[in-house]
Amino acid sequence: MRILIYGINYYPELTGIGKYTGEMGPWLAKQGHTVEVITAPPYYPEWEVHPAYQGKGWHTEQIEGVTVHRSPLYAPKTVSSGKRILHEFSFVASSLPYWLKALFGKRFDVVICMAPAFHLGFIALAYSRLRSVPFVYHIQDLQVDMAKELGMLKNQTFLSILTKAEKIILNGCTAVSTISEGMVRKIMAKGIPASKCILFPNWVDRAFIRPLPVSESLRARFGLQATDRVVLYSGSLGEKQGLDIILTVADRLRHHQDLYFLICGSGGAEQKLVELAKSQQLDHVKFFPLQPYEHLSALLATADIHLVLQRQSASDLVLPSKLTGILAAGGFSLITAVPGTSLYTLVDTHKVGLIIEPESADALQAGIEKALSIDLSPYRQNARRYAEKFIDKDAILRAFEGELKRITSPPAPLLVKERGNVNV
Repeated sequence: MRILIYGINYYPELTGIGKYTGEMGPWLAKQGHTVEVITAPPYYPEWEVHPAYQGKGWHTEQIEGVTVHRSPLYAPKTVSSGKRILHEFSFVASSLPYWLKALFGKRFDVVICMAPAFHLGFIALAYSRLRSVPFVYHIQDLQVDMAKELGMLKNQTFLSILTKAEKIILNGCTAVSTISEGMVRKIMAKGIPASKCILFPNWVDRAFIRPLPVSESLRARFGLQATDRVVLYSGSLGEKQGLDIILTVADRLRHHQDLYFLICGSGGAEQKLVELAKSQQLDHVKFFPLQPYEHLSALLATADIHLVLQRQSASDLVLPSKLTGILAAGGFSLITAVPGTSLYTLVDTHKVGLIIEPESADALQAGIEKALSIDLSPYRQNARRYAEKFIDKDAILRAFEGELKRITSPPAPLLVKERGNVNV
């Protein structure tokens, strides 16, 4: 197959959508498919174009068998709703030269659009219609729903326009895929038939990310002792996670002299968190940048307790991507989730961690204190077992490849009876 992938995030971004799209492309290329990607220079979660890509403008590079076309974009230093809209539309506009080339060049067999940004789907939909190409719309976050539920956009007229625009894309695509059963249900609630929906969960390379002993962790590099107890939050430091609560609980638990809170990552809320920790003299809260992918197993082995936090209003609008790595590393997690969501069901059914109430400092404090007092070995064993059984990278991508082949296969010829004969 000739596959075109369109999305704003791609390798070498270490977290979120870019990580998974950046792994999907090379995997498909290794299966013998021709893969091209139209994307932006890496900027997330720092919200700053990586030094190696600054000033490059439009350019094409080869990464692990994939042809990657980069289009420049506006990356604001401080993220607001208005600046984010400008950021996303700047990429749409700058990517048009590559789409014109695709429109008049050799036809692709399928186009895959990665959302968010949700409105990227309009460009993919236009190409799909003009060239009669199947269009798969893959949703990592239900962006419009999140903007509404998290109060990022309050103008009801504008939200109504966005909802109608999203519906046009959902109705127009050949198939819509997403990462959890709860998100599939939300898409179906928008009037999309189940036959059009594909469950395409995030995955983990369980051979690469694996349990390691504390002696092989990053504790020494971070200035920690093997006997210290460590609570780790790693990933994007954005508004949807509600991370102020970590500092509130760290303040309450400062009497535990061997307890440290590590926050590894970057994002729109980073500076605020650093300043808040400094003002409260939380010396047992340490901030570090995102670690290289090759050090991920060592980073995850650093923690006794992993935090997987999101706001209650984001339930089943996004599934935390960091959880796959934690599970593969055999980590124990405190996870905010509400009953009825995919995340709650996963944790409750497979016992891979403890569920706590979202946005509650009391619940987070109680969860940490409980975790410090019990044997976490069964949870860690369950976590690794779940990763091996349900989120193996090869198994998930092979299933998705099968869906692509099904979508791109010509329909079987109809057999029509005519005057007692069977004609094709």
